[in-house]
Amino acid sequence: MVSFNKIFLVGNLTRDPELRYTPQGTAVATLRIAVNTPFKDKNGQVQRDTCFVNVVTWAQMAETCNQYLQKGRQIFVEGRLQSRSWQDSEGKNRSVIEVRAARVQFMPRAVREETSKEYDNMEDAPEEIISLESEVQE
Repeated sequence: MVSFNKIFLVGNLTRDPELRYTPQGTAVATLRIAVNTPFKDKNGQVQRDTCFVNVVTWAQMAETCNQYLQKGRQIFVEGRLQSRSWQDSEGKNRSVIEVRAARVQFMPRAVREETSKEYDNMEDAPEEIISLESEVQE
């Protein structure tokens, strides 16, 4: 039997990245994105369904995302679905399904009228921050 676990998402950050470090010192950033899907309701009116997704990035990718991304920024994510379970401080079992990013690409911002610069403060940023590939091997 064949298995395949690959996901592609384009969405907007709903909050700034949350950066933390493992006890071994590896950076981990959680990105929360909103992915909108337009559809027509029974009256023919265009509506949108919004899905909120947690994206986890590791190592240098996590630090770079934390440095350059902020709430509202649109990103493209390539990765895989990952589930994990734990017991919270009250003893309740918790579980979550999230995306483990293999690649994060920063989408261009709209052109700002007063400056006519496409990337806001990213115009001097090196090429590698625009499209980030995971360096963490599993």
